[in-house]
Amino acid sequence: MTVLSVNVNKIALLRNSRGRNYPDLLAFVRKILALGVKGITVHPRQDERHVTRQDVVQITELLQDYPGVEFNIEGYPSPEFMALIERVRPAQCTLVPDAPDQLTSDHGWDVLNTADVLTPVLQDLREIGVRSSLFLDPEPSLVDAVAKLGADRIELYTEAYANAFGTPKQESVWQAYQATAQRAHALNIGLNAGHDLDLNNLKRFLQIEGVAEVSIGHALVVESLEQGLESVIRQYLAITGE
Repeated sequence: MTVLSVNVNKIALLRNSRGRNYPDLLAFVRKILALGVKGITVHPRQDERHVTRQDVVQITELLQDYPGVEFNIEGYPSPEFMALIERVRPAQCTLVPDAPDQLTSDHGWDVLNTADVLTPVLQDLREIGVRSSLFLDPEPSLVDAVAKLGADRIELYTEAYANAFGTPKQESVWQAYQATAQRAHALNIGLNAGHDLDLNNLKRFLQIEGVAEVSIGHALVVESLEQGLESVIRQYLAITGE
């Protein structure tokens, strides 16, 4: 079984475009959880263009009524971001190497050359009891560096797989993810995945064994516009085995 963690950033972005609380982000989180989802993801950015720091606090409070649901907060480990993590202490913190003005995540950590940034942050997460995950490109050799840093999990950045899906490159690209996953399992590092996964490509991706969690937001929201939220959530849960 793989946990589906729904990223609600795009719902917050739609709300922010009108300057009032419509759609109500917390109401949507409750709807999503009522459908059986066991994970919520957010990626608060410095400009708060979608999920805000106040949203993070309010979702944390809401999830106190859902003890079986995990909260995953993604972001670059700036002092402000880490202060927020220490305040709310989610189940998981996924560290992403995003610049402040970056449109969306588009690469994993260069873990071979960022130990000075990541080591103290990972230590801080251990001390406050928050599971750590590092956003990573599908390259098995990088996993050895992750093990030295002491991260609990990696999140495979899956845009390359999504772009290759349905093309002649699909199998070779999938094999790179498979090899990276196998190396993570060998080193007892947990495995997550996310970015551009959708109802069409997720089933094949999850033929990789041992994916603990997939984080899906943009595609899920677009698919919900076409098919309805309830139908889309049920399809994802059927694929992930929840």
